[in-house]
Amino acid sequence: MPDAKVPAKQRLIRLRASDGNLLSSLLVTKDYVKIEEILDKPILLLIHGLLGHFLARGTPRLLPHALLERGFGSMSLNTRLAFAGQFTGKGIFDDTPMDIDAALRFLNDTGFKNIYILGYSLGASMLAYWTASGRPQNLRGIVLEGIHYATSEAQKARLEKWGGSPTYEEIYETAKSVLGDDPYKSKRDEIFVVYRAKGPTPEPANNEIFTYKTWWFMMGPHAYGAMAYKHIPKIKTPMLFLRGENDFIVDQWEVDELVRIGKEAGNKNIRLRVVPNARHDCMENPEVMLEEIAELMNSYST
Repeated sequence: MPDAKVPAKQRLIRLRASDGNLLSSLLVTKDYVKIEEILDKPILLLIHGLLGHFLARGTPRLLPHALLERGFGSMSLNTRLAFAGQFTGKGIFDDTPMDIDAALRFLNDTGFKNIYILGYSLGASMLAYWTASGRPQNLRGIVLEGIHYATSEAQKARLEKWGGSPTYEEIYETAKSVLGDDPYKSKRDEIFVVYRAKGPTPEPANNEIFTYKTWWFMMGPHAYGAMAYKHIPKIKTPMLFLRGENDFIVDQWEVDELVRIGKEAGNKNIRLRVVPNARHDCMENPEVMLEEIAELMNSYST
């Protein structure tokens, strides 16, 4: 990365989604006197995973200022899944497109002309779902970092591998009983813990917490929004897939298959980079990750 430090201008921005949900975001650009000085420069909108940008390590926290040193601005968006949305009941996956809409509307209304979006981990699944809906405006390309083929299949496989309790099937049956015939509109919901969800022992680091409603739309067998393989064929914008070489969460076959599906659907602007010496978070090897993102943002900007 360049040694010289670029003077930064940082703004904490509050946004409202169309349903009234209040969002927070951090805009990081080079310093300027008039905003017109930066509107032609590529800017990257970052969509976090489960924790949100102000709590997570790695990509959500480190990427904005690393991009700035390479001449790119960024805006980090905390969606409704941030701040423990998955176990407060607010983090309904199918509602996240409204959050991305609000962020992109802000960037467009401000006058940015070369917009890119990166989704990290679960945020990559959010981004694939949103992009396939046909909403993009002035969107030049997307980056999908650590994306699952389908989150439902991934969780089911993990629970079977580690002997999760309750089992995937038990969670589903209880969720149906609690939420009733219309899970989205259901007024009932409960919090629950999945033990040994990510490892062989029931210690806290291996457990997961959801409400039945957030699980239904994020991990359940009917969680269409989080099934990336169904959305990738609809995406025609340039795509960069990133996967850490030692990713212990996303298997290589998942990304390979998504790339194959996208290319077979006719998207000729797809690239996959396996980032060496990185796990689920590709910022463990920042030079390679930044090189790939910079190439994408320089190639398609007007």
